[in-house]
Amino acid sequence: MPQAPVSDFSSDVGALIQSLPENLRNRFSLNRGIREQHGRGEDRFGTIAPDAVFYASCNEEVMRLLKACNELRIPVIPYGAGTSCEGQLIAVQGGVSLDLSEMDAIIEVDQDDMTCRVQAGVTRKQLNHELRHLGLFFPVDPGADASIGGMAATRASGTNAVRYGTMRENVMGLTVVTAQGELITTGGKAIKSSAGYDLTRLFVGSEGTLGVMAEIQLKLHPIPDVIKAAVCSFETLDSAVDSVILAIQSGIPMARIELLNSLQMDACIRYSKLQEFESKPTLFLEFHGSSAYVQEQIDALQAITQELGGSDYRWAETTEARNELWKARHEAYFAGQSIKPGFTALATDVCVPISKLAENLLAAEQKALELELCCPIVGHVGDGNYHMLILFDSEDAAQSQRASALSGFLVDNALSSGGTCTGEHGIGYGKKAYLLQEHGAAVELMKTIKKALDPQRIMNPAKVFDL
Repeated sequence: MPQAPVSDFSSDVGALIQSLPENLRNRFSLNRGIREQHGRGEDRFGTIAPDAVFYASCNEEVMRLLKACNELRIPVIPYGAGTSCEGQLIAVQGGVSLDLSEMDAIIEVDQDDMTCRVQAGVTRKQLNHELRHLGLFFPVDPGADASIGGMAATRASGTNAVRYGTMRENVMGLTVVTAQGELITTGGKAIKSSAGYDLTRLFVGSEGTLGVMAEIQLKLHPIPDVIKAAVCSFETLDSAVDSVILAIQSGIPMARIELLNSLQMDACIRYSKLQEFESKPTLFLEFHGSSAYVQEQIDALQAITQELGGSDYRWAETTEARNELWKARHEAYFAGQSIKPGFTALATDVCVPISKLAENLLAAEQKALELELCCPIVGHVGDGNYHMLILFDSEDAAQSQRASALSGFLVDNALSSGGTCTGEHGIGYGKKAYLLQEHGAAVELMKTIKKALDPQRIMNPAKVFDL
């Protein structure tokens, strides 16, 4: 767990609270339990609590808080649903956790243009619940019921990305509160624009280090006429991965194609009680479209999987059956943790070109065996993104060192294959060294942008890179 360094920021939260009008003072919490809750995510970094938590209910409150924090040089850490994976939420330099969960209004749904505008605290499940009666849905599904603001901040993707893209492709515009407390808008409803710098893409993926995304304009999609889900198992991991590669290269437009290695599948069978399945490398598949179009996809993929030794498909066609299947997939993290109760779980993700996926996955599995570490693997393999859960005893120095070495090995392999150190978790606190390894001198340009937009460096300091 990182230790909070001596801060060069102000920690005078009392002065901050007194500088604001009374209606805003009441929005602070100094309760220790609440502060600790806001000082951690779903990662291995433990808890470093902020000095205070501020619950914002509108853009104007965010603006007032940031203006005051900028003047007093007090750090601000935006907080959505608390599901970040790389230490984005720990208050390394103290300061205020800005909780946006009360900003949960769906401002507008435009059925004609298939877009919507939401406040940052809206969660993906909440949004899709409201959209279902309109025949529309928002497809980005990272598994956790994350907030839309948090998903935009980490440029999240998930199980549907192979068909519908990541947050980068599905965010059309933003309302952002700058570090100085000013309100700006970027993008809009138009599908494309050549007007100036693409500030929307600059803020998407910035992990709260450049400003606060208060409202997000999203692209929506029609709910498919037919949705079919299936499971196919293989005797070997490379056969399963080769099926994915051939499917992508053949242009088969699956909506989802997820891979679980045998260790992860065994954990899911036990944790989610999938008794009818086998502990083998397994693909979870989903097809969207018209009845004829879906059947074409199925026929084409079955020809590939059968040739490579895949099992007959087990189908989940009803909504209830599909939900159970994908619930088990989304519970893979907790299933993996259950293999070694009490162990620390280092959840890491990398993304590689699809042609390099098999060699990277097989090398990852082999390296874990060599280091005598228990490491289930799951991946959004349709776009080359896979996750390894490295389970280790943090009280055992040698085992902790081997876990760190394995994490570095995965990144080294991904980068040497032309990939990236993270496909969707972001850099946060945990992967700063890997960002430098991946982008080198370009990180200096990122720092220049950070200094220009946040000269007081109050926005989520010590994340993404060090200044």
